[in-house]
Amino acid sequence: MHEVHTGDGRILAVEEWGVPDGAPVLSVCGSPMSRLARYPDPALFERLGVRLVTYDRPGFGRSTSRPGRRVVDGADDIAAIVDALDLDRLSVVGVSGGGPHALAFAARYPERVVRVAVLASLAPRDAAGLEWTAGMADGNRRSAAAALQGRAAVEAHLAAVDRAGPALLPANDQAVLARPEINAMVRAAFAEAVRPGLDGWVDDVHALFGLPWGFDPATVSRPVRVWHGALDQAVPAAHGRWLAARIPGAELEVQPDAGHAGHFDATPAVLEWLVAAHVTANGR
Repeated sequence: MHEVHTGDGRILAVEEWGVPDGAPVLSVCGSPMSRLARYPDPALFERLGVRLVTYDRPGFGRSTSRPGRRVVDGADDIAAIVDALDLDRLSVVGVSGGGPHALAFAARYPERVVRVAVLASLAPRDAAGLEWTAGMADGNRRSAAAALQGRAAVEAHLAAVDRAGPALLPANDQAVLARPEINAMVRAAFAEAVRPGLDGWVDDVHALFGLPWGFDPATVSRPVRVWHGALDQAVPAAHGRWLAARIPGAELEVQPDAGHAGHFDATPAVLEWLVAAHVTANGR
């Protein structure tokens, strides 16, 4: 694990996986997850020649909290990590609640980004023309309602959720998450995320479910691929469709038989697409 120090005195915890001198790809985890969240088979990174970088968003794992943060604030955190690792340009992938943060970095630092992909990503809470909670499972609907009331309401809501235990997931997501390698990784990544408490989760829900992002996805100018499962009940596919329509030139794939956890099966092709740009640029 690396510790990256931000300009305002915080610490961001960072991990690296795969090939040390491979094509750099920064992966922004979902919520509530941590730097331990990644595709669970390391052979994929070896095969594609990927240097995967992951990190804890503020308040998760070993990263310092940043109460009141917005999605756009995550762009500067990613820039601090990229600078600390002495990376010039890299590709970025964001999963679920990590998708908006990946897009924030691409919007704010386009000169640092080769390509960006978002899988099962939320759209902005104030997305024009989008019925934001339509088709969303009850748990996320309640999170969205709490987020509109403010951070304190989110804190009370998630404390109750934490005491109640995990919600029952749709069968398609259960089948993916029951795979031993995925189950073990997700359990470890979640446990590390909430080990210091619920602050990171509270701030994520407040920022993602209750606040404007602080930037317009239409300003993302790098190549973007949007993937979504048509059967997703955590983040309905309408969110992915909205993003793809808003971001100039974005490619959209909606997989008919996939739910939210289908992003695991989509990851190999997405990583291959991200790495292909680095291979072309390096003439390999």
